Amino acid sequence: MNGFSVIPAIDLREGRVVRLYQGDYDRQTAYPVEPLALARSYAAQGARWLHVVDLDGARSGQLDNLRVLGDLAHAGMRLQAGGGVRDAEDVRRLLDTGVERVVVGSLAVREPERVKAWLGDFGADHLTLALDTRWRDGAWRLPSAGWIKDERATLDELAPYYAAVGARHLLCTDIDRDGTLAGSNLTLLSYLRVLAPDLHVQVSGGVRTLDDVRAARELGAAGIVLGRSLLEGRFTLGEALAC
Repeated sequence: MNGFSVIPAIDLREGRVVRLYQGDYDRQTAYPVEPLALARSYAAQGARWLHVVDLDGARSGQLDNLRVLGDLAHAGMRLQAGGGVRDAEDVRRLLDTGVERVVVGSLAVREPERVKAWLGDFGADHLTLALDTRWRDGAWRLPSAGWIKDERATLDELAPYYAAVGARHLLCTDIDRDGTLAGSNLTLLSYLRVLAPDLHVQVSGGVRTLDDVRAARELGAAGIVLGRSLLEGRFTLGEALAC
């Protein structure tokens, strides 16, 4: 397992920094800061990675914020980004733009055999598979297309599958906690560590306090993604990194 990473996040919509509540595009908070200025601030505070979500692309299936991603890729951190990835050419375009790890979400849920091939084509260290989940009908379901379309696949099926075919990086967001500041779902993290122990799991969704950061590290997460908690000053990035 690699060292634990504290990863600040920027969600982009129409070129602006925003946060959604539980993934709902109608419940958006916009923040009065430019994406590049925010990224440079995070780099200055010591962040090694930046996580970026193109919310426009997640809905449209296009790389709608590619220019902004190109700017962010040169802000002093290694960039993990996704939203709108629909084919191998999209992965190549993002890598060519400077993204180090391309986040694949909807296709990882809908077309696992296709994404399995990408692991071989691009290398496991250049892909992060986003299995964002919500508990429904007795299972961890995996919605797609910006979390607006329900799929048949479950976390129990796909996490072990990807571990078996050579994936390395898994981002798992508890959708019901995302943007809520309700605290991390540490039970879900513990479950994933048993379900697919070889995957490097990044925790996301609901982070509220530094205790969430400490607990994620102690439970064996590879990293934790921080969005609203940093934007609204619940704690500083420096404090999180010191954990």
